[in-house]
Formats: sequence, C-alpha cells, structure tokens
Amino acid sequence: GRFVLHALQERRLDEIDPAVRRRTKLFHADAVLCGMSALARRTNAPNLLWREAMEYEDPKGATVFGSRRRVKAEKAIAANSSAVREWDSNGTNFGYRPELGHTAGEFGHNDFYPVCIAACQESGRTGADALQAMMLLDEVRGRLAEVFSLKSYKIDHVLHGAIASAAVYGALRGATEEQIESAIGMTVAHHVPWRAIRAGKQLSDSKGASAAISTEAAVLAMKRSLRGFLGPADIFRNPESLFRRFEPTEGDSPFDLVLSEAGSDFAVMGMHFKLGLYEHQSAGALQGVLNLLLAHPELAQPGAVQEVLVTAYEPAFGIIGDPAKRNPSTRQSADHSMVYILARLLCRAAADPEAVREASGTDDLWIRLMLMPDDYGHVALTDPETRRVMDTIRFEHGGPEFDRRYPEGIPTSVQINGLDSGLIMFPAGHAGNREADLERILESKFERLGRMGLGEGFEAERDRLMNLEALTAEELLSFGSAPIQYGDPVDQVWS
Repeated sequence: GRFVLHALQERRLDEIDPAVRRRTKLFHADAVLCGMSALARRTNAPNLLWREAMEYEDPKGATVFGSRRRVKAEKAIAANSSAVREWDSNGTNFGYRPELGHTAGEFGHNDFYPVCIAACQESGRTGADALQAMMLLDEVRGRLAEVFSLKSYKIDHVLHGAIASAAVYGALRGATEEQIESAIGMTVAHHVPWRAIRAGKQLSDSKGASAAISTEAAVLAMKRSLRGFLGPADIFRNPESLFRRFEPTEGDSPFDLVLSEAGSDFAVMGMHFKLGLYEHQSAGALQGVLNLLLAHPELAQPGAVQEVLVTAYEPAFGIIGDPAKRNPSTRQSADHSMVYILARLLCRAAADPEAVREASGTDDLWIRLMLMPDDYGHVALTDPETRRVMDTIRFEHGGPEFDRRYPEGIPTSVQINGLDSGLIMFPAGHAGNREADLERILESKFERLGRMGLGEGFEAERDRLMNLEALTAEELLSFGSAPIQYGDPVDQVWS
C-alpha cells in the first residue's frame, strides 16, 4: 500500500521513460479495441455483464464501453474487463526477471485497465492519472507473476491482477495504506479463483470472464475497506494464506517484491502482444509456420500440407497440446487448441497462395494471415479442410532442452512435410523480438478489430487511446463511449 500511494501521489508521469508510456498505451488500445469488437459480435459474457451493469445506475460512478451512462464502478469494471478478455487476444506476461532470480513464470494478461479508468471517472481524475495508474497496475501484477507461480498450485493467474486492482483502485480513490492492506487481505482470503474454470474438453464463459469476476470482487473489497470494514492484515505473511500454505516459511513472505516507479525498468516492457487471436503459448509455432511459408511458398498451395510436427515446451504441451483439445466445438476451446490454431493459419494461407508468394517478409504474412474472430466461429470450426489439416498435425514435448528455455522465450520448432523451421524463441509480438515491425502489425490488428467494433468511429477512438495522457477529467467521463456497431454473432456451438 505504501509503495502504491507513493508511486501515484509523489511521482510525476514525466519521470517515467516515454517508451514505457507508449508501450502501455499500445497495450491499452489493444485491450479496448478487443473489447469493443467482442461486444459488437454479440459474444455472450461481455454483453450479459454489460446489461447487468446497466441495472446498477450511479450518477457518480463509471461507464461501460459504448455508453455515457454512469453505473457502479465494480459493475462497469466487470463488464469492460470481460469484453477486453473475451477474444483472448490482448497482452500477456510470462513472469521472468532473471537478473533478480525472479523466474516463477506465471502467466498474466492486460485485462485490468478498466479499473484505472473507472477509478479516475469516479474521482474526477485525468487521462494522465489513468495512464500512470495503468503502468503501476501492470507493475504490481507483473512483478507478482515473477515471484509466485499460482498455476503450480492450480490457482488462476487472475489473482495477481485482482491484488493489483485492489491496490491501485484504492490509491486512486484516496485510501490509506491500512485500507489498501485490508482490501488485499479480503481479496486473497475470500476470493481465490481456481484453474477449474480452464479445465475440461470444452471451455465455458468463465474462462474469458475470470479476470472480470475476480476484479469485481477486489474492487468491492476496496470499497468496503474505504467504509471501515477490516480485512486480514499482512496477507503475504499470514501463515494460513495461500502464499505460506503452499510455500512455507518461518514467518516471512515467501518472496520479495521489487517494484519500479520511475525510469524504464517496468514490467510492462517485458510483456508480449498477440498479433491476432490465439493462445499465447502458440506464438512460437505460428512464427515457425510463417517462416516456412515465406521460405517455401509452395506449402500454401491447396492440399499441399500433408504432415506437420510441432515440438514445444511445458506448459505449452500440457495446455494447448492436450489431446482433449483436438476436437474443439467452442471458440474458447478452439483458441486453446494448438492443432486448430495452426490448421486455421495454414488454411488461410491456402485460400490466398498468391499473397504468400508476394510477401516480402513475415511481417506481411502476419498481417495478411492474421487470425480474427471468424476464424473461431461456426463456419471455421466445421470447415472440412481445417479438420483435414488438424489431422495432419502431431504435437511433441521437446523435453528438458526446450523446457529450460522457457519462460525466457517460447521455444518451439515446426516441421511441415519434412521442412524444418528450426528453433523459434522470440516470435513477433514477444518482448524479446527485435526483427518484426511491431507497430505496423499492431496497426493492422487495431484497424480490423476497431472497425468491427466501431465502424467509421474507429479513427477517433484510436486517437483518444493513443493520446490518453492529454484527456481532461471531463473528457475521460466520455472515454470509450463511441457507439458499438453491432453485427452478426460470432459464436455457435456445434456437436
């Protein structure tokens, strides 16, 4: 609590490297445009939670995407965070800071920015305050991911984001150190999300809404703390909390949390962009396929793909290589199926082999073959050629040689018809990649999702997103309120 308050109250935005500020704005823009397009394509959980939020009007509250009507902050946050996460296409971290020995390797995603916007709307703060809060929220949850692996104990990674959300929301609303500590204690003691939400052959709405539901609870905990409710203190050292129960100590916290508040060494600089819709563990395989298509454009000819071998690390092999994911019938399951993701990419290439031949580099291929929501819709899920290509794909665990290279990179190799991509460590979008023109690829993604969600309103919204720090408190009240351009629903389950 002390660190969060100091970082927001004593530090100025201009003390943070411009590169950090820009990267945060890119991740935020990515999140918002993902969310607006998910609403526009009538996905279930985001629209359900949007309608639910509208039942909780609050003239001093926050707004949901596509509306200027103010509602209870926790409801706006739940709706917006659910929308942001629905496509599973926004940013990712891998919890890796080897210079300090902090290599827990926990996942995490940039799902929590709606907390910062909502708190600023409630308290009359500006876009500059919101941007600084976003960097701080990513810092707290990103550094927690480096020091404590929730997945090792079957707890969902969104808990780190919920802890960060409670702290940052409280600081923006004027909480004391003790009140922030109390709210974090309540969040951890009362609201631990288990990875049961991600288990099973066909995943449900809970998978995409996990961050939303946990953060709603964290914000409510902070609101109660502000009103005087006392939660358990010192939750990281509490002998009965999950941290010390799973990693016993003699009384101390099982980890040290090293946080930045100025300069350039921020967690967000190590986070990774998804260049389309896919589970982040598949990024190395996608890059391998694109490298092979560039070198051997004949692989894009219809029917050319006869045999594919993917070799990767744990946890990729266990999560998206799970044999239960070989026959997905929902979008949420398909985007966690390595065989499905690669099959769709190869089918997109076979649908336009001339574009593959004309590509000047893999940046062109990322842009031309970018996986979008319809690649996970009913037509794609039942496409016979996609199913045929899926049947050609084998997935193998690379063993210790691959495992030791994660989470530094995403060690993966792909062979198609015997042609070998070689080892891929840092695919485009990964923070360690230095070859791809990241902003060029992101601009294509932003435009596709932005026009899907906003139509002709996309350019104005993109400009607001990329100039967030210039928005006044009054302008922030109408942030994200551009009308959603609703289209056909993307989801249909089949069996």
